Amino acid sequence: MRFQSYPFEKLNTLLDAVTPNSRLRTLLLTIGEPQFETPEFIQEHFKNSSRFLNKYPKIAGEQILRDAQIDFTRRRFGVSLQPNELVTTLGTREALFNLPQFLLFDKPNPVMAYPNPFYQIYEGAAIASRSKSVYLNLTPQNGFKPEADENVLKECDLVILNSPSNPTASVMSLEELKKWVDLALKYDFILINDECYSEIYCVSAPHSLLEASIAAGNKNFKNILVLNSISKRSCAPSLRSGFAAGDGGILDKYAKYRTYAGCAAGVPMQLAAAEAWNNERHVEKTRQKYIKNFEIAKEILGVDKSEATFYIWLKVENDEKFAKELYEKKSVKVLPGSYLGREGGGEGYVRIALVLEEQDTKEALTRIADFIKGK
Repeated sequence: MRFQSYPFEKLNTLLDAVTPNSRLRTLLLTIGEPQFETPEFIQEHFKNSSRFLNKYPKIAGEQILRDAQIDFTRRRFGVSLQPNELVTTLGTREALFNLPQFLLFDKPNPVMAYPNPFYQIYEGAAIASRSKSVYLNLTPQNGFKPEADENVLKECDLVILNSPSNPTASVMSLEELKKWVDLALKYDFILINDECYSEIYCVSAPHSLLEASIAAGNKNFKNILVLNSISKRSCAPSLRSGFAAGDGGILDKYAKYRTYAGCAAGVPMQLAAAEAWNNERHVEKTRQKYIKNFEIAKEILGVDKSEATFYIWLKVENDEKFAKELYEKKSVKVLPGSYLGREGGGEGYVRIALVLEEQDTKEALTRIADFIKGK
């Protein structure tokens, strides 16, 4: 297998010979990792559960965690899942990597489609599953939303969507998601939506592909899967708590596969995660911090609030040159968009992650504004 370097490795190479402005402390707006403290009640529950470190975790997930995740989907999306319609995962990343390999194992010449630019684990999964990659190009002309070429889709075995989108911050409507459900049934491909940013939004809560499946009359979620996690919503990426939900026929078999893979978070982590999934108050508090950061971005950079996620997808002339010179002159790191795409995808944009506390966000964005103005 030959994997491309991860975007952050490419950025390190780009900036390796650059000496940043020594008068300014370095501020990082690159990685999508919340820099807010994990809520105290989650930390306390984790500490109080440490006595269970002597237990092997259930690969299927502790029942209290599974119940919390099923209740989350009911509470948040109005979707009542059966027990076999949800599998507990280690966040979304491991499932995004191994679920396509599981799904495509028996395909002699698998074809996998996903957005471009993208979260690079999609490409990694395609490589690991020996799949031909089809790019669903995200452009200003299509509102950074994947468009369906049915002549291509009829050859696909698996399609991955990402709404809300990393890196473009676009959000697909319920009607747009329904059309993809119809296509998955028409051409009999598996459709996955990566929904890990579903709880980070400014105004309207994004829809789930599960909702769209029901609205399209596909109430048993045939060919439909979603992935979600608490990493963003609860500022707790180290808990590694996520789930895959949807088609029970697929997930029954995937659960057995996971038994052999041995993928499970420790019992204290699962118990703390259950507390986080069951609580919405802390999520709203965190969401307000992101909204405030977007208000600061509007004031300083003149950009509109993203519908969801904590990213700004900023148009620039040359993304690598912009990132390099910004670091050199203003000691701020951002991610070139071309590192997140292929065949020109993402070129001419930088991704800015608004994950810092308010004052640091204001300082970083002010430096970016000054850089753009040539100050």
